[in-house]
Amino acid sequence: MIKGLFITGTDTGVGKTYVAAGIAKALRSAKIDVGVMKPVETGCRPRSGKLIPRDAEALIRAAAVRDPLSLVNPYRFQAPVAPSVAAQIERKTINPGKILRSFKTLSQRHRFMIVEGAGGIMVPLAQGYLFLDLAEALGLPVLIVARPGLGTINHTLLTIDALRSRRMMIAGIVINDGQGGQQGLAEATSPAVIEELSGVPIIGTIGHRSRAFGELVEHLKIQVNRLKVED
Repeated sequence: MIKGLFITGTDTGVGKTYVAAGIAKALRSAKIDVGVMKPVETGCRPRSGKLIPRDAEALIRAAAVRDPLSLVNPYRFQAPVAPSVAAQIERKTINPGKILRSFKTLSQRHRFMIVEGAGGIMVPLAQGYLFLDLAEALGLPVLIVARPGLGTINHTLLTIDALRSRRMMIAGIVINDGQGGQQGLAEATSPAVIEELSGVPIIGTIGHRSRAFGELVEHLKIQVNRLKVED
């Protein structure tokens, strides 16, 4: 069993949290102790004087953990922009070291960790520090969540190239059709093109309100074990 996953997207709004939560639930159903982390969340809504990180809370519910929110989500901001920009707007500083320490604490409590990024892998987390840098520092295999429609070939291949530039392990690609849209020509052909050009497998396609995450987890284990053998 791999020790965790870093989940990134080809863009914002592709369904990273939906996929991350689904995997967390599937692991919990398989009696695997899973911890979750959303290091930075922007676009949080204020409630009773506090910012509510909806993605982080969704992950906590999915994994049914009782870890402090300060560990699961060390940084949260109201502005719906890149974390480094949100921090600048609110005159705060994001310290990647704090995130890494929180991850270390959580990884000692749980058998498996799911860490969800914000937006895509090249989004700036702090000044001079990208989510790519964080994913590399965590040392986890990266799972890419992509849209099914037009434009996904370009976005996905660029994400793969960025990860390969650091020689990072790519666990695979999940196509998330979270909106339940009709399948057109782009949706029908893009996954095969991505696999052919990149050599990275599409390990699952998640449909609207899908519950087929158990099968996705099995495909993940097979793929990551294969990559470890090749490495």
